[in-house]
Amino acid sequence: MAEPETNNLEQQTIPKVITFLSSLLQRVAESNDHICRFQSQKISVFHGLTRPTISIRSYLERIFKYANCSPSCFVVAYVCLDRFVQMQPSSPINSFNVHRLLITSVLVSAKFMDDIYYNNAYYAKVGGISTVEMNVLELDFLFGLGFQLNVIPATFHTYCSFLQREMWAEPSLNINGRPLKIQCSFNEDEPTHQQQLAV
Repeated sequence: MAEPETNNLEQQTIPKVITFLSSLLQRVAESNDHICRFQSQKISVFHGLTRPTISIRSYLERIFKYANCSPSCFVVAYVCLDRFVQMQPSSPINSFNVHRLLITSVLVSAKFMDDIYYNNAYYAKVGGISTVEMNVLELDFLFGLGFQLNVIPATFHTYCSFLQREMWAEPSLNINGRPLKIQCSFNEDEPTHQQQLAV
């Protein structure tokens, strides 16, 4: 992947949301990789031919380093990604599509949230894909979301809390003899939304 500019990542403080989100998505992708071996799934424009060699965390750190979007943009990207997965249940997050879904959700969120953002060609360079592919991914993502980009403050706070709780949850840990539930989505429209987040 080409380096768009010469910032030093060590000089920047990586927000905790990057760590939390990458940890959650890594566990979800691994879990779905295992499940997908036994179930058929739809191949979408987000699906790569091979697994990218860059880790999800490194990829998110790269996006943070070069995209200069606000940390809240990553939370909104997670909300949009979650909505996309709910509306497209035949395309679960896995190791073959998570990177393209991430760069697209951050691009869309930055355009929606931030006053100043880079164009698709720049995001394509950051994401290691072509501009044409970035444009196709953005359109498919927006239509897959039904253009539902607005995130109310209560939903934003709920997703922040969920990310923080997921960071404490390790797949190998048990609480009261029960394994922790690894999930990437919940229905924000239900009145019991807060209760669904409880372990």
